[in-house]
Amino acid sequence: MILGKVCGTIHSTINHDFYDNQRLLVVDKLDAYLKPTGKYLICIDRVDAGVGEIVLMLDEGNGARQIVGDSNAPLRSVIVGIVDEVNLS
Repeated sequence: MILGKVCGTIHSTINHDFYDNQRLLVVDKLDAYLKPTGKYLICIDRVDAGVGEIVLMLDEGNGARQIVGDSNAPLRSVIVGIVDEVNLS
């Protein structure tokens, strides 16, 4: 699982049929202190996240395909949760 901050959305007119009616978000990867790492992912949104929210992402194709319930989906990354709080001890 990876922490990230949603920074934008992606809209396309030509894409694989799987992506029809799917919401794609650009997410900046964060470290444990919620600082940007300079890397990003493009993710399917399964939790209705919005720009500026901290989210939990899965970046592993087989696991992502299991979440969407399609073993043939051309998919690697999916947002699986919205983070309310991070506590480091």
